Amino acid sequence: MKIALLTCEKLPDLLPSDQLLIPELAKHNIVAKAEIWDNISVDWSTYDYLIFRNTWDYYEKEEKFNIWLSKIEQLGIKTLNSLSIIKENKHKFYLQKLQEKGIIIIPTFFQEKTNNLNLKSAIPNHWKKAVIKPAFSAGSYLTKAFDISKIDTINQEYKSIATEKELLIQKFIPEINTEGETSFIFFNKQFSHCVNKKPAQNDFRIQVQFGGKYTLIQPSKETIQQAQKIVNCFPDNLLYARVDGIIIKNTIHLMEVECIEPDLYFSLAPESLQRFTTSLLQLIK
Repeated sequence: MKIALLTCEKLPDLLPSDQLLIPELAKHNIVAKAEIWDNISVDWSTYDYLIFRNTWDYYEKEEKFNIWLSKIEQLGIKTLNSLSIIKENKHKFYLQKLQEKGIIIIPTFFQEKTNNLNLKSAIPNHWKKAVIKPAFSAGSYLTKAFDISKIDTINQEYKSIATEKELLIQKFIPEINTEGETSFIFFNKQFSHCVNKKPAQNDFRIQVQFGGKYTLIQPSKETIQQAQKIVNCFPDNLLYARVDGIIIKNTIHLMEVECIEPDLYFSLAPESLQRFTTSLLQLIK
């Protein structure tokens, strides 16, 4: 069997932790190779499966990525996660559906594309601070936290962006600075491990490139059950899913569910690479 581990031109050889998948899969007679998703010279039909891993520029190439997904679908090539999951998960308005199913999400206003952005009418009066970002984004792309006193400035700054992109405006949760963001990682819908990520001082972004600090933790049974409920909302198989949220009084307040290209923190969790591989083998048999 031949599998492509999808990546981007910024990481042509994958992250070092994801590179370990290649020898791990070779133990099971699976030939795995890193492939840049938008490399036009690749013959995708030579692969049995495409596995989304480090496609970390898809949100910067929205139209191109959508066209590519359609091409893969037309070719009939199998992907993990499935194309139906990818198509839904790449746009953060999926949070509305989860909220309708009873999942607690960060208070969010979902802004459709508009030529007349008016954040004053969108944001509740009692909010003191908010975060704004595109619905099609990752890695804090075009994301800003702002005090409501600065709303006119932010409205002007995002006015042109709103004509081309749907936006999420979320209530700023101060616990992000004290409790951090917690990620629950699942393989084949089974809990694997959990990582807490705290931002650098005077920042709210938890990504390591902004100074975030990551720690492997053992969450409570209650929060694992809550994360499991979120993962179970997806009807399709999931090779992997990362449930990201802020835990307040032992309750997950969901920020997002990453099903496209999340860091799975293999390097922090012993045996997680093997659990991933086992889950992959179960799904491709």
